[in-house]
Amino acid sequence: MIFTPEKGMFMENRICKSAKKCGGCQYQGVPYEEQLKKKQKQVEKLLGKFCKVSPIIGMKDPYHYRNKVHSAFGRDRKGNIISGTYEASTHNIIPVEDCLIEDEKCQEIIRTIRCMLKSFKIKTYDEDTGYGLLRHVMVRRGFQSGEIMVILVLGSPILPSKNNFVKALRQAHPEITTVVLNVNDKRTSMVLGEREIVIYGPGFIRDRLCGCTFRISPKSFYQVNPVQTEILYNIAMKYAGLTGKETVIDAYCGIGTISLIAARNAGRVIGVELNKDAVRDARINARENQIRNVEFRQGDAGEFMLAMANGGQHADVVFMDPPRAGSDEKFLSSLIRLAPSRIVYISCGPESLARDLKYLTKHGYAVKKIQPTELFAFTEHVECVCLLQKDNCKIFER
Repeated sequence: MIFTPEKGMFMENRICKSAKKCGGCQYQGVPYEEQLKKKQKQVEKLLGKFCKVSPIIGMKDPYHYRNKVHSAFGRDRKGNIISGTYEASTHNIIPVEDCLIEDEKCQEIIRTIRCMLKSFKIKTYDEDTGYGLLRHVMVRRGFQSGEIMVILVLGSPILPSKNNFVKALRQAHPEITTVVLNVNDKRTSMVLGEREIVIYGPGFIRDRLCGCTFRISPKSFYQVNPVQTEILYNIAMKYAGLTGKETVIDAYCGIGTISLIAARNAGRVIGVELNKDAVRDARINARENQIRNVEFRQGDAGEFMLAMANGGQHADVVFMDPPRAGSDEKFLSSLIRLAPSRIVYISCGPESLARDLKYLTKHGYAVKKIQPTELFAFTEHVECVCLLQKDNCKIFER
């Protein structure tokens, strides 16, 4: 057992049987409080030169938190059907029966599908020959809604006896609310293809986060740790210091999570996103939550901000939540040109955050607060919320 003093509770230190081969969880076998100390030290080393780093916010329960589970399918050397994760830096499938960070119900559904393949005479895909049908299974579960989406990634658009397959699957798991076929017929390392065929239910699930309801499609980005995401977003809203009058830009807005949460305390919110499916979901989410002071634009956020600046328009706050690689200089220069009073940077990569903060602090911004937050227990990844303010602006305190 391990004790986490920041939570005042004892926690079992479990060992994953697949950890050595899988490589997905770099901190498997490391007591949880030690993981948090390592992450705190990493963030302080990279970001402490910009401002004082607050103590990391850990999880009450770091197990089975991922509500999006992906499993690759194939066969072992004896011809047995296997499912699991890719070995690090390879496409060798490591069979996984019980992952300690993935949602247990999602894993149970994947095991059921694996057992059904033989009776339905469904072949798994062979990457070397290009022969076979089932490549991957992805399961997404709404943490609060309980709705479950099953995505079957196939090498062709035809699933034999699809109606009977869905019927048998839902008999085993009646909580499944939608099943989608995703067609990936190319020899690629990408999991999902472009074409989707809904064979049961609406083709999406809904979930609630920070008091808003969100529609989640197969390819839409949605944080995989909803409990900690609420903590993360509440910190971001506090740092934004919204009073009801501000014009807000949500760059990399996805399905509109941050946009809609911010809109409750802002004058006007504009979300910008390249993914057209995510923009469609974001607009639907705004209607379903009856939020009218938000609009969503499909396009490059940097180009949009530059156009605003060139047109003499202003934004008070910009939220940015880029991929792990961070933002490129083109985006950051557009941000500088727009010159918002406050920037709330949500980062999943301290290294890229350090690089971007260096650029922003050279162009008139000061880093005021940095809050590390645990979203990915047992991995090396750590999220940070960072508040930047223009040097000539007075910091907002709530």
